[in-house]
Amino acid sequence: MSNHLKVLAVSAIALITVAHASQPETTLSPVEQLGRSIFFDRQLSINRNQSCAVCHAPGVGWTGPDSDINETGSVYEGSVGGLFGNRKPPASSYATPSPVFHYVIEDNTALFIGGNFWDGRATGEQLGNPAADQAKGPFLNPVEQALPDIACVVYRVCNPRQPDNYPVKFTDVWGAEACNINWPLNVDEACAQTDGAVMLTDVDRLKVNSTYDNIALTIAAFEDSTVVNRYSSKFDAYLAGKKRLTRKEMTGLNLFTGKAKCANCHVLSEGPGGEPPLFTDFTYDNIGVPRNPDNPWYSMPTDLNPEGINWIDPGLGGFLATRIEYAQFADENYGKHKVPTLRNVDKQRGRNFVKAFGHNGYFKSLKNIVHFYNTRDVKPACPDIFTREIDALAMNCWPAPEITANLNTDEMGNLGLTDKEEDAIVTFLKTLSDSSIDSDR
Repeated sequence: MSNHLKVLAVSAIALITVAHASQPETTLSPVEQLGRSIFFDRQLSINRNQSCAVCHAPGVGWTGPDSDINETGSVYEGSVGGLFGNRKPPASSYATPSPVFHYVIEDNTALFIGGNFWDGRATGEQLGNPAADQAKGPFLNPVEQALPDIACVVYRVCNPRQPDNYPVKFTDVWGAEACNINWPLNVDEACAQTDGAVMLTDVDRLKVNSTYDNIALTIAAFEDSTVVNRYSSKFDAYLAGKKRLTRKEMTGLNLFTGKAKCANCHVLSEGPGGEPPLFTDFTYDNIGVPRNPDNPWYSMPTDLNPEGINWIDPGLGGFLATRIEYAQFADENYGKHKVPTLRNVDKQRGRNFVKAFGHNGYFKSLKNIVHFYNTRDVKPACPDIFTREIDALAMNCWPAPEITANLNTDEMGNLGLTDKEEDAIVTFLKTLSDSSIDSDR
């Protein structure tokens, strides 16, 4: 974005510290191992059928692993059959360096930075850690893991049905008192109902609240581990002087930092904690993504989506409008979504695997989204705002943006890239996939 903190292409590589670029250790600490167990535990959902990893699978870069879903609506079904959210799962890898949500004033404009979720609502204000704040959300979301009470999460973590999946127990890390809670006899029954409530004394409720926070911090610890954030891509090896980029990959890198303007937002400078490049500046932008006609959210029950087919994703602006201290900035951030990391952006399963891109998964290949960045303002508008990507490409048009307000026109839309230059950028992006990712469980 024109008001983003820029990285000059000519000196981008020189800014990078390569000390972290060697192959990391993958041994987990006790809290990280516990976090892994929680992350992969399908019992932590109302129907005991969905874990964090269902939507954030390691083999595809810790995002949605189902090619058929990615090829259409790109939104994953929750624990309750037939219920879906409204956005594509973001990658949970390389998310932990995101700073606590805040803003700075640039050119008389509030530039929001940090937080997690596509709209930034996991601010990090609760636990001092956006990834931990984010981890608290899906367990209770009715279209995700759908448990009715945080006490249900605590009960099932403290009393796992499959204890072998917890080689490190919660009490091993957080002490016996964390699970020393007087549970009612009907706790299992209450946790199996969407409107269930676990009746606890005030003292036990305080323990539950504290333990739930620690569950979230534990998940964040795993997400911050070298199993998830490996920094083991070919690009990392290149930074460490262990591998050379091909001529086409180097051409793509030069375009990425130059003509294509990608590095203006997907920066190549160190991360906030001195990490190797994270390929995001943690800001928010409206790149003009069209509506995804196959988004299942449009057909959700009216108690979830009262607008039906007319629903529009407000992104960051929608979240800001819910906060008194930020509401004044809502309109100028309407339609913006978080700039995602590009690490593992091409990580996939097999040649025919379809991976979705954009906050709603409208784009189905790296080539196509790079082409969109290049030609959004060059091609004519498609006659139907609900034109699928495959049809838009066939008609040589692009649908109108879902939200035209606050559209980035400074750094994309008419880049003048040739087809070969687009291909070179895609080739470079493929070097950002980690060479070894923890297998699914």
